[in-house]
Amino acid sequence: MAEKMNSKEPTFHKLIFILMALSILQVIAILILDSPWDVIASLLLVCTIVAVLLILLKRGNRFMRRHQKLLEEENQLSTLLHSLPDFVCFKDGEGRWLKVNQFGRKLYNLEDIDYVGKTDRELGKLVPFFKDAFDYCIDSDEESWKAEQVTRCEEGFYLPNGEFKTFDVIKVPLFHSNQERKGLVIIGRDISQQKIAEEMLLRKEKLSVVGELAAGIAHEIRNPLTSIKGFIQLLEENEHVSGHYLKVMSSEMDRINQIVGELLILSKPQMREYQSFDMSDVLRYVVKVMGHEALLKGITLNIQLPSSPIHVFGDKNQCIQVFINIIKNAIESMDEGEIDVDWKIRNESIHIIIEDEGTGIPPDRLKRLGEPFFTLKEKGMGLGLTISQKIIEDHKGSLQIDSEVNKGTRVEVTFPLEDH
Repeated sequence: MAEKMNSKEPTFHKLIFILMALSILQVIAILILDSPWDVIASLLLVCTIVAVLLILLKRGNRFMRRHQKLLEEENQLSTLLHSLPDFVCFKDGEGRWLKVNQFGRKLYNLEDIDYVGKTDRELGKLVPFFKDAFDYCIDSDEESWKAEQVTRCEEGFYLPNGEFKTFDVIKVPLFHSNQERKGLVIIGRDISQQKIAEEMLLRKEKLSVVGELAAGIAHEIRNPLTSIKGFIQLLEENEHVSGHYLKVMSSEMDRINQIVGELLILSKPQMREYQSFDMSDVLRYVVKVMGHEALLKGITLNIQLPSSPIHVFGDKNQCIQVFINIIKNAIESMDEGEIDVDWKIRNESIHIIIEDEGTGIPPDRLKRLGEPFFTLKEKGMGLGLTISQKIIEDHKGSLQIDSEVNKGTRVEVTFPLEDH
């Protein structure tokens, strides 16, 4: 459309020149011609001038209408651009930013910054928090220019609020007819939630494989375990065998049996009879069981128990196992101090918060908590938290762990309340 308008410009200019020429001719006619020819010539020239003016007016109206249409189309495209939930940016051949949509300005904190005409390196100085992200864009853009075709990659960075964002980025390089760089179109789609879902799916697949493996191993171990346990009981009746050794052997056999039981929890879902139970009874029982172990290490176990029953639908013994695992981990991470157990009701769920004053967990290890056989303990199997997570998921709950090194760990377990 712009090309059509440009093709009309020479004609428009010619009409201006004709109008000027006619005006000059009119003046010359008045000065040279005698009456009444000067009047006749003037009238003819005036008529011609009026005709030219009408043509100019018509062309001008047509030009304004086309100009208005272009403005409307530009506004529509701008509205569409700014309403997109994706990052869209246009750069020139030198890497200078020409236009970015509202999503992009908000993403990079450019809302109060004049970004037009600035390069990524210059924007990195204006917004230091995103300097690394802008520097990465410089290298990524150059790769796209060199490829001379549409490229696709993933770019990720942290936001000021601590959230990590991952984008699926498409870059389209544009060239002039002489192959000089003309511009670069960048489109980035936020796939952060998709990445989280993929990680959860991968984790569930790994857990499923481990569960099937664990079920097979557990059944194979339990068969000879029963025979060994029977022979130990027979040896206990023999006076020539040390009772101390037999006691140690029996204790270790019980521990192996317990481990086998935990392995079975990881196997495919078993038929369980869920029923309503009071969560305050679970907390009260767990504190009673773990209170002595905490006291031996000089740790104070503080708990706020609900004043009225809080009913949850599920397996009471499994929920007890979850909180025993969590509090046991808290105790083992401390030499002394306090462990606080609190609760609150929110969004039709009970949130149970357990906070300790232990050594804390480094961020790189915190990400791997819950993976089968990953443990922070020297003699641990790495199944306690994995089993706890599976129990919580089976009860349609959630587990959130936050930790800071040398300050402690905060664990929040959520269970949905029973529907009445």
